[in-house]
Amino acid sequence: MAQLFSSQTTMSYWQRVRTEVPLVLCMTNNVVTNWTANVLLAAHASPAMLDDGSEAEVLAAIASALLINVGTLNTLHAQAMTQAVASAQQAGKPWVLDPVAVGLLPLRTKLCCDLLRESPAVIRGNPSEILALAGETSQCRGADSTQGSDEALAAARHLAAKAKTIVVVTGAVDYITDAEHTLRVDNGHSLLQRVTGTGCALSALVAAYVSTASNKSEALEAAASACAVFSVAGEEAAQKTLARNEGTGSFAVYLLDALATLDEATLKKRMERKIK
Repeated sequence: MAQLFSSQTTMSYWQRVRTEVPLVLCMTNNVVTNWTANVLLAAHASPAMLDDGSEAEVLAAIASALLINVGTLNTLHAQAMTQAVASAQQAGKPWVLDPVAVGLLPLRTKLCCDLLRESPAVIRGNPSEILALAGETSQCRGADSTQGSDEALAAARHLAAKAKTIVVVTGAVDYITDAEHTLRVDNGHSLLQRVTGTGCALSALVAAYVSTASNKSEALEAAASACAVFSVAGEEAAQKTLARNEGTGSFAVYLLDALATLDEATLKKRMERKIK
């Protein structure tokens, strides 16, 4: 069974991020660099965007957390990412893996499988990516998933146990599991799937939130809190977009606004509505 995540716990980690303003080193794909940085800023975190190995190696040891996103991978980036992960590990900093389109293309698949041995704090992916990384058959169409999060939950638990990590599988329902415990976030809106890079940006937000955790139990809660905050902001942005009969461009701006202006009352209202 998956436990529905609470608004009270979400608010605790939301406040931690606002207080600590974690610096997240994002080694991410070039389609979403600007968007990811803006999402982190709106959520009161601090982004750093690098892809050079020597610089990333230095900053990974200083930053609060590291994001590895393989969306537009090349050989040099793969080497740089490996350097950064080693540096983060040595410094005791958490790092998050976003295995974009893993299983579909050989370079990213090999890198992601190799990096599983380097103790990621969290793996965040769509259902097809989690199924592929867990070694199960999946149908992946680029960065899009053709399966629902419910279909990937067992694979997420298996992957979490195998890699001794936390796995976040996102979709209509988000599941966050460490194999022994599974949390569920039911908030969100379908418009989140209509803007490029929302999943990538969520992975960066997960890194920011996990950096505030002091142990694995807290890291599970922190990752779920990032999903809840992002999903609630998506609901707020969708409500405004639809009320004004506007499109996905407006939704993207409203999503940033919602992240920046989110308050405890909104989190509580939106999340507790799902419990009733």
